Amino acid sequence: MVEVVVKLALVAAAFAVLPLLVGQAEHKVMAHMQGRLGPMYAGGFHGWAQLVADGVKFAQKEDVVPRAADRWVFKLAPGVALVPYLLVLIVVPVGPDGQVALDLGLGLFFALAVMGVGVIGAIMAGWASANKYSLLGGMRVAAQLMSYELPMVFAASSVAMAAGTLSLPGIVGEWRWWWLPWQAIGAVVFFVAGLAELRRPPFDMPVADSEIIFGPYTEYGGLRFALFILAEYAGIVVLCALTTVLFLGGWKGPFLDAELGWLWTLLKVAVLAFLVIWLRVSYPRMREDQLQKLAWAYLVPLSLGQLALTGVLKVAFG
Repeated sequence: MVEVVVKLALVAAAFAVLPLLVGQAEHKVMAHMQGRLGPMYAGGFHGWAQLVADGVKFAQKEDVVPRAADRWVFKLAPGVALVPYLLVLIVVPVGPDGQVALDLGLGLFFALAVMGVGVIGAIMAGWASANKYSLLGGMRVAAQLMSYELPMVFAASSVAMAAGTLSLPGIVGEWRWWWLPWQAIGAVVFFVAGLAELRRPPFDMPVADSEIIFGPYTEYGGLRFALFILAEYAGIVVLCALTTVLFLGGWKGPFLDAELGWLWTLLKVAVLAFLVIWLRVSYPRMREDQLQKLAWAYLVPLSLGQLALTGVLKVAFG
């Protein structure tokens, strides 16, 4: 019982800290890459208090619920968007020998299913806001979920087939370095599809501020809006962690896997999170037709090809 409580406390602490670190890193990386001066001033040295300033700003804003909104769904949506990512972290291993809060035999299936629930929070927000722009944003979220869930599942299934298990620790245990070129296509498809499900640039059509103000979040303010932003950063952590576990060997590093496995996992997650921020800075927003074409014309065939390749190699080499 004590071990379970300690593991859950550590997961909760990671869930409270890691998304905030990603948010702070995004402020600083974007400030350097785009020459933004604002995020470099708050608190003095290197703008260390920018995240604190954002939190104070959100806390001071008024919490308004539109008169025509579905009040219960409107208030529930931020929690539905955020909490599923906490549940996913419970099954993500950070190191060998039981360094996971809960080792489910169907851990991969659980993680992908619960991540889909997190996206539903944005759809609920758009539907409940009684705002045509919010509704349009919610429908775009639904379209992206339907389009990108398929290649994401196919790419993850390729790794599960190669490892012969749906357990996330089991997948890392079976992983070998030569899987990197073998599963490279699946890794790219999984990561890109995950970014689209999180509505991260350049896949942020549902929250296109120049067209539909802020999509499903238009009517939200104060701490409820902050929860949606926090859910986005939590989703980045979860996506990077799953990509690390499935395609980059998880806790396996160049040396001392048993002693430093948790460090290798965190380093890989940090590098992928930096890549997520880099992509936001580098690429313009895609049009809706381009976004759908990328999914159905490219990612789905590539993920099916990766799945077929894995099946052939498994049969050929056992």
